[in-house]
Amino acid sequence: MSNTPAARDRQPILSVSGISKNFGGIQALSDVNLTLYDKEVLALLGDNGAGKSTLVKIISGAYARDRGEVFVEGERVKNGSVQDSKRAGIKMIYQDLALFGVLDVTSNLFMGEQIARWGIINKRAMRERAREILGVLRTTVKSLNQEVRTLSGGQQHSVAIGRGVYVGTRAKIIIMDEPTAGLGIEESAKVLELLKEIRHQVAVILISHNLDHVFEVADRAVVLRSGAVAGEVQIAGATASEIPSRKNEIVSLMLGAV
Repeated sequence: MSNTPAARDRQPILSVSGISKNFGGIQALSDVNLTLYDKEVLALLGDNGAGKSTLVKIISGAYARDRGEVFVEGERVKNGSVQDSKRAGIKMIYQDLALFGVLDVTSNLFMGEQIARWGIINKRAMRERAREILGVLRTTVKSLNQEVRTLSGGQQHSVAIGRGVYVGTRAKIIIMDEPTAGLGIEESAKVLELLKEIRHQVAVILISHNLDHVFEVADRAVVLRSGAVAGEVQIAGATASEIPSRKNEIVSLMLGAV
């Protein structure tokens, strides 16, 4: 697993050091540190208001940090710049997926990253690449001309994940914010399978309130409480008999009971 001692001896793909953030008189984050290794799924957990969304928005460049640093493969990422974070290989997939429902699959995959030749958009090349991307993600759709709003929840996640991982700047780190929220059992299972598929190519930070899903896909969990790191729990390698106690440990960290 990615969190073996050998993994910890490697250079982290992402290092977050001493991150603090205030909104007026409210301290949202206080001296947060975490590391992420290549091809690892790190669950970022905590109750509502714990600071999870603020932290990932800082990592992705959407928010400027007041103090602290973000490094990708040892290189400092510019503060408060989404474009610099993307160039560093950090991409965020928000809970609403940021898809354009009335546009087709191909248009959504390549939104803002169209393939062009001599200044002319190459629709044929984009369709061919779209088929390749969906094939890698083991996702089928009736037609690439299908409006995204007509797709299932799992198919829509495939489009969002495909755009994040395979289109434009090569992704090194994908942040997924509550990807299974509002989905049924079958659609949630599809999204988790997608996550297992992409983890062979990128590192993933996963925000989730569903501990069953976390224990299915994550290697470690970092728990935030009141804007600070409350603790870390190893998930990879846990036996069936150990899982209940580790879930209880996570809940205790979230509640401040330990």
